[in-house]
Amino acid sequence: MLNRNSLSRTGNFLPEKLGQDVVKLISNLCFTIFVIGVLVFTIIAATYEPEDPLFLPSNKLTNFLTSTSNATFKSDNSVVRTGEDFMPANQTDFANFINVTDFETLEPTKVNCEGEIDCTDPEVFQLMMKSAIERFNDIHFYRFGKSVRGDMDNSCHMAWRFRPKEGKAAAFYKDYRSFEILRSENCSMSVVSIGEYHSGQNARKRKRKNEKAGFEKEQPSVNLPVVGETDGVNDTLPVVESRGSFGTGKYLAYVGGGDRCKSMDHYLWSFMCALGEAKYLNRTLVMDLSVCLNSIYTSSGQTEEGKDFRFYFDFEHLKESASVLDHFQFWSDWKKWHRKDHLRLHLVEDFRITPMKLTDVEDTLIMRKFGMAEPDNYWYRVCEGETESIVQRPWHLVWKSRRLMDIVSAITARLNWDFDSVHIVRGEKATNKEVWPNLETDTSPESILSVLSERIDDGRNVYVATDERDVSFFDPLKDKYTTHFLEEYKDLWDENSEWYLETKKLNNGVGVEFDGYMKNLVDTEVFLRGKKQIETFNDLTRDCKDGINTCTL
Repeated sequence: MLNRNSLSRTGNFLPEKLGQDVVKLISNLCFTIFVIGVLVFTIIAATYEPEDPLFLPSNKLTNFLTSTSNATFKSDNSVVRTGEDFMPANQTDFANFINVTDFETLEPTKVNCEGEIDCTDPEVFQLMMKSAIERFNDIHFYRFGKSVRGDMDNSCHMAWRFRPKEGKAAAFYKDYRSFEILRSENCSMSVVSIGEYHSGQNARKRKRKNEKAGFEKEQPSVNLPVVGETDGVNDTLPVVESRGSFGTGKYLAYVGGGDRCKSMDHYLWSFMCALGEAKYLNRTLVMDLSVCLNSIYTSSGQTEEGKDFRFYFDFEHLKESASVLDHFQFWSDWKKWHRKDHLRLHLVEDFRITPMKLTDVEDTLIMRKFGMAEPDNYWYRVCEGETESIVQRPWHLVWKSRRLMDIVSAITARLNWDFDSVHIVRGEKATNKEVWPNLETDTSPESILSVLSERIDDGRNVYVATDERDVSFFDPLKDKYTTHFLEEYKDLWDENSEWYLETKKLNNGVGVEFDGYMKNLVDTEVFLRGKKQIETFNDLTRDCKDGINTCTL
């Protein structure tokens, strides 16, 4: 039994002890929560992988392709992302680039000190390679072709494949240049000048099968676009070799619908659905290569029919990677043989009939026919709902036109792959003060200079991508920078250009206009190759790209 003194001591002890215990308990609990939080964050940071945009649901990928974020070029009716844009840029790291130190020291050879330079001489070839690497120090060289005789006795031509050192695109580029070689009195040789982009025409011939290049390292096994080989583009239409092979084939055709004459991103989104279903069903896609260009891309302000798919996209890569057939060729053959060979057609008039329900169809042709009511007659509706997790859009099959990308490469080559870029949106947006109250002021030459001065060194080459028609508006920028605009390079698509002659052949001898979409594509791609890139809504203005209260992180 406790006595009174014991009770008194216990009563005095318990409240004091209890307070200390509670404080200790709370501190331990807080520390435990902190440790657990740090542990969870560490695990997430170590294991997190961003979602691959190619495997997002269709609605998320649509947002990804035509994002309304502040990144200037992700919408604004500019350029649709195609397959090469989704390739990791570091794929080319699998190939070793060539350094000057890779060359073996050659024994001096007996050379003729008179007459023309022997371009096949290994000493000449090595001299040209070293000169190219030392001259163009902003690119990595992956392969050199054999040197061949130039247009004069003292010139040689040589081709090479390369990639810019700071390039973000997964692609190889090809160039061929003219080298002027000087031979001194003691027979020693030196390169005195290297010509402009694609000046070495004698070296442009494509490599024959099994022919080895003059100097090359192991190339990556991945399939990457090669820009600068437009002379070798083979985008002729595929044909059916015989009546028998046509009858044994399986085909898918999309007919009608409301997708025609929509924006290019809408067109490609729907086309990729059709291509994905054909791939899923293991059928040849019957495709219409005639494109209707939306009015937002035309100088007339009206939609224009009769544009060729091959003007905008790499048809050679598509036909080599997938089974496609031009619809004129298909319907001509179908008309000739379907009755004689008893070929059957399976008609589908409801987009809700999924590709999964058509896997057992044995008929030669599955034809999806779309009605008149929009948006239920859009092709991409086929790939919505449960289908989007089954039928994947094969983005890797569609690349941008190599002819257009060659113009991009030519512009960047003229800038020696060493320039910065700025995109300036003005036009109608700058005049709409209710939606973009600060844009006009923020894109004035004085405001632009203020931003560029903090980001870009004085004297740099700056490529300006803009919708401002009067580029003299930006003349004040010339006080600090050497500015360049798209129209400065219009010789690359005028009537004497290689692009014009090649597209004229595709267009049955009729000249092709370098339309608004082509200009947007080239402008965007050159901008994206700048070492430093300044965007309108990310960097120049406080306004949101899509107007007040639409800014997103």
